[in-house]
Amino acid sequence: MAKIYSKNISKENQTVKPKAETIDFILNYSRSLSILKTDNFVIEVNKN
Repeated sequence: MAKIYSKNISKENQTVKPKAETIDFILNYSRSLSILKTDNFVIEVNKN
């Protein structure tokens, strides 16, 4: 692991793009969330 983080990588022409699977996972997860508001708390519930 130390070798990976100690490499000197050029930052020119580097763009970080997430994979389509990552985007789908995040969107599906956010759609499955439900927020319940009570008098004292806000509770996030995953409906899956």
